[in-house]
Amino acid sequence: MANSGCKDVPGEESFLYFAYGSNLLAERIHLRNPSAAFFCVARLQDFKLDFGNSQGKTSQTWHGGIATIFQSPGDEVWGVVWKMNKSNLNSLDEQEGVKSGTYVVIEVKVSTQEGREITCRSYLMTNYESAPPSPQYKKMEKEKSHCFSESGKSPLQAQDNVR
Repeated sequence: MANSGCKDVPGEESFLYFAYGSNLLAERIHLRNPSAAFFCVARLQDFKLDFGNSQGKTSQTWHGGIATIFQSPGDEVWGVVWKMNKSNLNSLDEQEGVKSGTYVVIEVKVSTQEGREITCRSYLMTNYESAPPSPQYKKMEKEKSHCFSESGKSPLQAQDNVR
């Protein structure tokens, strides 16, 4: 992994987004959010990664459980922090299904690998039922991403150990 530390702080025209799941991949985040620039790897304390379907409805796009996080004291989620232009706020919200009620925007404090605490925007699925990860997430395990846990496993591999 190249430089995993935070480079600078966001200006008035930008914000920090803590990503997990499919948005760990640069190609995925850049589909609708071209301003996204890798900022650092970070850990969200007292949360856990899960997969599920909002309101129990299987996604027509993902054909299985999609990633979410939930509060879980003592657990942690590793992810990527993207620095993004505020002009991408609407496209990110649209991508995450905020208008349809699939996810809600949350503000989280994450810790960088150097121990610095930063505040980021993130998303939490509403009214979901746990489900096995979609085939696309399984495929992601084989692809290169920015984020690996201290155990050397991707967040998705770590999730498989819980199931």
